[in-house]
Amino acid sequence: MTIGSGGSSIVVPRNFRLLEELERGEKGIGDGTVSYGMDDGDDIYMRSWTGTIIGPLNSVHEGRIYQLKLFCDKDYPDKPPSVRFHSRISMACVNPDTGVVEPKKFHMLANWQRDYTMEDILMQLKKDMAAPQNRKVVQPPECTFF
Repeated sequence: MTIGSGGSSIVVPRNFRLLEELERGEKGIGDGTVSYGMDDGDDIYMRSWTGTIIGPLNSVHEGRIYQLKLFCDKDYPDKPPSVRFHSRISMACVNPDTGVVEPKKFHMLANWQRDYTMEDILMQLKKDMAAPQNRKVVQPPECTFF
């Protein structure tokens, strides 16, 4: 996040940014179908996160709960986090063997901007689940993991 007035801008430090995201994730987002939080409360670098997406209505994902891992390295938010599905899923942007969301196949990671957040990533993945190329793809059995 960059705060600016006139010609000057202030870049919010990484830890402040992550604390903001943590607070927002803990409060719950929108309709409650997307959530995220820290994987390990003792991780002072705030690198390892867990996300959850409840599949969108009118798709093969409806009612399914998908777990993801997000890893924010020291260069986050200047560079995107790595994102990996823990729950098995068949989607165009997800590596079928590892569950990794492939940046070249996921527009938001490929065209990362500093003001994007983990919430934005999860919301976009949910939106992509409902997109025509993913909405009807046969899915692995529920409760199976990478």
